[in-house]
Amino acid sequence: MARLATNRWTSAILPALLIHIPIGTVYCWSVFKQLISDQLHASPSSVEWAFSLAIFFLGMSAAFAGPMVEKNIKRSALVSMICFVVGFAGTGVSIALHFLPGVFICYGAIMGVGLGVGYLTPVKNLMLWFADNKGLATGIAVAGFGLAKAIASPVMEWLIGTIGLVNMFYVLAAIYAVMMFVGFLLIRRPAGWVYDPATSHVSRRTILTKPVFWGIWIAFYLNITCGLALISQEKDILHDVLQSFPQYAGLGQSELAAAIAGVIGLVLAVDAVFNAAGRIGFSTISDHLKRRESVYQIIFVMSIAVCLLQVALNSIDNALLWAVLAMLFLVNAGYGGGFSTLPVLLDQHFGTKTVSTTHGLTLSAWAFAGLSGNQLASFVVTHAPDQAHRYAALIPVITVLYVVALASATLVKRAGRQH
Repeated sequence: MARLATNRWTSAILPALLIHIPIGTVYCWSVFKQLISDQLHASPSSVEWAFSLAIFFLGMSAAFAGPMVEKNIKRSALVSMICFVVGFAGTGVSIALHFLPGVFICYGAIMGVGLGVGYLTPVKNLMLWFADNKGLATGIAVAGFGLAKAIASPVMEWLIGTIGLVNMFYVLAAIYAVMMFVGFLLIRRPAGWVYDPATSHVSRRTILTKPVFWGIWIAFYLNITCGLALISQEKDILHDVLQSFPQYAGLGQSELAAAIAGVIGLVLAVDAVFNAAGRIGFSTISDHLKRRESVYQIIFVMSIAVCLLQVALNSIDNALLWAVLAMLFLVNAGYGGGFSTLPVLLDQHFGTKTVSTTHGLTLSAWAFAGLSGNQLASFVVTHAPDQAHRYAALIPVITVLYVVALASATLVKRAGRQH
């Protein structure tokens, strides 16, 4: 039994973290996107497409990589490592050559494929090793993806200040190559598990014709869209709230900017903690519930409640700081929890044998949400009738989308009970 417990950590949890922590640094994009824009003499909006493409290729590659992960987990781990490392290092080469299309190809397409395959690879393996605590196991690993930003951001900033932007990409590419290669060497299925194409293969068409799949897809898509819409604006929201904070009255312009930047940095770090805690917490809760959809309902009700609180306070600018922080922290927790609970929810409806395929197909929602979340927020904020309270206009829109997501999760739960 002790040996089994050790194998679970060395064959499933540890390799999952060694794969997920490197690829999770995709969310460190804000650390260096302006520097890329400056060095390539390109507009920030054009450079931003590299991140959007990375998320799009993440979701779409996961959608097609499911059968490969089902059949050969070693191969998928190796493919992930090669694509991610080549894409990350290639981004540095593209910047050095002042070649913006290279950034799109390397950071967006090549690295994006590594992200999608790598994200999917450890999930089913964890569920096989931790059959009695599937939610907890997947939550721990996926939390590595969420915590990567908090871990890597200060390291990236230090490296950029010490050796420069381009060399930062080269150094981290080497470090990530070692981490992911060790993960590739360690990861393995439980003893006795054998891939059976007769039971593990499922037609994508069969999955896509099931209404319950689309109910889960819509709920997942809307949770990501709402999360990205709010998260993409949180720096500006915090800046507006803090600028009128009584404690900062009388400060000079530079002192005010420094004080606000310090608080925003602290809040964003706490955001990452809530994101990771949500990934572990909500997935662990799902292990103790009869229906996994209940966790999605909890996430959406919680998100609706904190958003309605903002609507009741009329405008973000005049809202109490604690209410704004509650909204940001809890939405981040629900955003992370939606990711970690997804595999076990799909397992409940489609079974463990095909979970890599169904999980991959559902992650296509991430691809489309990556394109729509930021753009939705930008559109609403830009076209808000009252520009003095432009961020307040975003909250009712997000609230409505969360209500639709709650309805979708409820219908999925009802269908599961009937089945």
